[in-house]
Amino acid sequence: MFIQIFIAIFIGVFLGIITGLIPGIHVNLISILLITLSPILLSYTNPIVLSILIIALSTTHSFLDAIPSIFLGAPDADQALNVLPGHKLFLQGKGVEAVKLTVIGSLLCLITSILLVPIFIPIVTYLHPLIKNYIGYLLAILILFMILKDKTLKKILKNIFIFTLSGTLGLIILTSNFKDPLFPMLSGLFGTSTLIISLTETNNIPIQSFKETLEIKYKSIIQAISGGTVAGFLTSFFPGMGPAQGAVLASQFTKNIGDYGFMILVGGINTVNFVLSLITFLILNKARNGAVIAVSNFLPKLTIQILILFLASTLLIGGIATILTLKISKIFAKIISKVNYQDLVIIVITLITCLVFALTSFSGLIILIISTFIGILPPKLNTPRHHSMGCLLLPITLFLIL
Repeated sequence: MFIQIFIAIFIGVFLGIITGLIPGIHVNLISILLITLSPILLSYTNPIVLSILIIALSTTHSFLDAIPSIFLGAPDADQALNVLPGHKLFLQGKGVEAVKLTVIGSLLCLITSILLVPIFIPIVTYLHPLIKNYIGYLLAILILFMILKDKTLKKILKNIFIFTLSGTLGLIILTSNFKDPLFPMLSGLFGTSTLIISLTETNNIPIQSFKETLEIKYKSIIQAISGGTVAGFLTSFFPGMGPAQGAVLASQFTKNIGDYGFMILVGGINTVNFVLSLITFLILNKARNGAVIAVSNFLPKLTIQILILFLASTLLIGGIATILTLKISKIFAKIISKVNYQDLVIIVITLITCLVFALTSFSGLIILIISTFIGILPPKLNTPRHHSMGCLLLPITLFLIL
């Protein structure tokens, strides 16, 4: 099985490169395909090996998905908040260094979260029974905090408008019989909408530098890693709460870390979310993460011994993903400086549209179009994009409360 595990890691890393670099192709899509093919795959291997393949896929993706976010302005939902500071550095010719900041966050938060696993296990074991009947209300409080944290009434009203609009969209879509609604909805809210805005506002691409010019204080790095780890714990513990919401909450308690520190924070949250989702699966037997849901299809029950194997594999994969992300970002930087940016964006939008149609038919295209229009509104209204995650938070909160 030792050799099979290494083969699974290799295949998972390769698939993670694909999902991380191509906007619109998400980990969940590949996971669903693997689940569909599992009767065939399990005749050649076992559930643990398939689970490690998905872990390799998800971990690698969490490192590499910063590249399209920064170089194309085309993130998945997990990297939505990195678009502004990351793309800004890219337009200054510092795209490679921007990616490096997210890699620092991913790797250090991965190591920190694994070291804290012995502490998180008793916390989850003790805390969940106390608050399980109040999770919906706690989510509602967190939502109110994110909406009302702005000091002016005008900004608060804009936050309410975007959250309510996207939340209503989510309610309609998630309570209907749409096929795989999350893919077109999130692609529209955070992918094609960002690309369309980028298409209209970006004129040229500067030559990308490979020199070390960014400076960040160690104190800011420590604050960012601490905030990313805590936020990752919250997103793994509360259903429907994603890295974007976790980043907003963490940023309230990690003041003065700047854009660079914030990129480290956001870069690490998604990686921590995956690791700690394994803990919630172990203790609560509930999957809070798309990749962990896929793992639960192969392993209905997780044991401490298997968890240790998974965490050891994740550390190895994290090291591989770090090297790959840094090298691929340099290749990206060299290529993107030589292409027409507008043509590139049009190709990416076309690819996402074709994928949506192929996977979800005409109903998916309708969702994509509506979601794209809603996704364009936050930047135009000068409102944070994370309020568009109301598409998931509102339906889940209402489900838990009602």
